[in-house]
Amino acid sequence: MTAIKLTSLWANHIQGFIALRQACGRDYRSQGQLLGYFDQFLVQQKIKRACITRQIIERYQASLSHLTPRGQANRMCVVRQLCQYLTRYDPKTFIPEPMKTISSFSARKSYIYSASELDSLMAAALELTPVGSLRPHTYYTLLGLLYSTGIRIGEACALNLESFDTSRQCLYIAQGKFHKARWVALSHSTCQALQHYIDQRLVKEPNTPEDPLFLNERRKRLCHSGIYSTFRPLLDQCNITHSKQAGPRIHDFRHTFAVHRLLAWYQDGLNINARLPMLATYMGHVDMQSTQVYLRPTAELLRHVSDRFHDHYLHTIDSKGDPS
Repeated sequence: MTAIKLTSLWANHIQGFIALRQACGRDYRSQGQLLGYFDQFLVQQKIKRACITRQIIERYQASLSHLTPRGQANRMCVVRQLCQYLTRYDPKTFIPEPMKTISSFSARKSYIYSASELDSLMAAALELTPVGSLRPHTYYTLLGLLYSTGIRIGEACALNLESFDTSRQCLYIAQGKFHKARWVALSHSTCQALQHYIDQRLVKEPNTPEDPLFLNERRKRLCHSGIYSTFRPLLDQCNITHSKQAGPRIHDFRHTFAVHRLLAWYQDGLNINARLPMLATYMGHVDMQSTQVYLRPTAELLRHVSDRFHDHYLHTIDSKGDPS
């Protein structure tokens, strides 16, 4: 990880706080980046006071108005943690009140890709330039893997060549959210597609087991910024309306996976309640509440839910007789 450049009056204390969190076993990379934004604010505002005051915090919070409610909450959360830490050195440090939890309903609305849109995106990926390079196959395989497994984009970027266990037909996610590792079972078709990509990938160096599975054109590990800059033109090419504020996003492949899996279970007549905990485990969630965020009710899904309830109601009436 590239060291965060901190230059404000509190730079040493901020760096000490980040180091303390990491020493306690926390990754704290993304939170450290958010503290870097706070440090930049302090520099830009030319704040030279020896203490973090209420006025400084209120001005910083006002500067976040362009962000989503969840984005504002995330930034203020780490600033609050920092202020609690700073009270060790100056008891007069102002500690902001925690912001109200942002519910899943106020978060950015997910986009559920249709089967035809998924086909179009993957076909467009195969047409990426340079012609004859690994890049088209990289993005074709990446998009297919995101949809067929529902893994996070960060988890996909962190995959190495050794992460794919061909004998067990599984993918090892070593760097999941909250440092949780897990095995992800793959379908036969996904295994075939992944193996086909790896056969092409091994021609390119570096190609030891510890090297990245997905490479960019500079033969480095794929990163978020590179993926997003490639994905946006693919949406345009497939006539899928999008914007930075409203999506659709590449993260919506994960939402689509969850909704389509639930829909397939309904179509197969399976017990949904018995399988939802399995879906939560597969997606790397700590509880069902986290999984529910991904289960956006689509028109087709609601139709299947309605049909099942209707059938259940008729079965209850038939077994108990007409209650009238």
